[in-house]
Amino acid sequence: MEPDVRRFWRGFWQVADPKIWIASTVPMGVGGAMAYGATGTFHWYWFFVSLIGVYFIEIGKNAVNDFVDFNTGVDLMVAPEKRTPFSGGKRAIVDGNLTLREAAVITAITLTAGSLVGVYIGFLREPGILWIGCTGLFFAAAYSLPPFKLAYRGMGEAVVGVTFGPLIVSGAFLVQTHYLSMEVILASLPIGFLIANVLFINQYPDFEADSQGNKRNWVVRLGKTRGIIVYAALFTATYISLVVLSAVTGNPFWLLPFITLPLVIRAVKIASRYCDDIPNCIPANANTIKTYQITGAAMVLAGIMTRFFHI
Repeated sequence: MEPDVRRFWRGFWQVADPKIWIASTVPMGVGGAMAYGATGTFHWYWFFVSLIGVYFIEIGKNAVNDFVDFNTGVDLMVAPEKRTPFSGGKRAIVDGNLTLREAAVITAITLTAGSLVGVYIGFLREPGILWIGCTGLFFAAAYSLPPFKLAYRGMGEAVVGVTFGPLIVSGAFLVQTHYLSMEVILASLPIGFLIANVLFINQYPDFEADSQGNKRNWVVRLGKTRGIIVYAALFTATYISLVVLSAVTGNPFWLLPFITLPLVIRAVKIASRYCDDIPNCIPANANTIKTYQITGAAMVLAGIMTRFFHI
């Protein structure tokens, strides 16, 4: 292969970042497990087709975010000592692995591909998925692109929470069952709160760069110290929503994610103490992600158990 081709593919996978696809795999798994628990059937083909569509949109969102953050200078302002595995963007353009034009092409192709997958599902499986898909597609573009630039106006956290919570969980359930329920909406809330918190704590290392680049997320708006209050509140909202879900449905298995409580307590303590000391704060980032993953796995199990215990 030509060197430019190797560079491009290196940049593509850098911006695609498969290791973070767990963010969308978790809500897909929860929605799918709940569908099986409710109906006793599971359509693997439509699950994987839906997953591919979500991955395409996630790649497109990453690419357009890299494009915009480079143009605004935010990615260029991140000091080397503040760059961590959990923050700093994909930096494919900053690292010279993609040009601006290539990032724009990746955005256009992947968002179009995700849209076509949604249309395919809508026409051949479940028409209701079209409005969910259109909303997700809008958020993927509006998250970074003008005139909306939601991530720059303090709405990025909410957009991520709604997208990876209610939209994807209910979408995965709908494709399997052809209907929605109050239970699946309630189950999407803890996922939404947690993924918003993953984004929230990951913004701490970028605080100075985001401030200089006028990226007015809630960490920038509140400051690092007051931001910890929101960080702890989102965890609290997660557990409250699980209690409500269990009480409304009469299903004690929805309380399984409480096994993550020690991780959360440690994460909040670390973040409170080291919010301005990025190297020492990294365990808080890691524990937040682990909490999201373990909670997702526990909720998948809870959804399946609903079937076997006839709850």
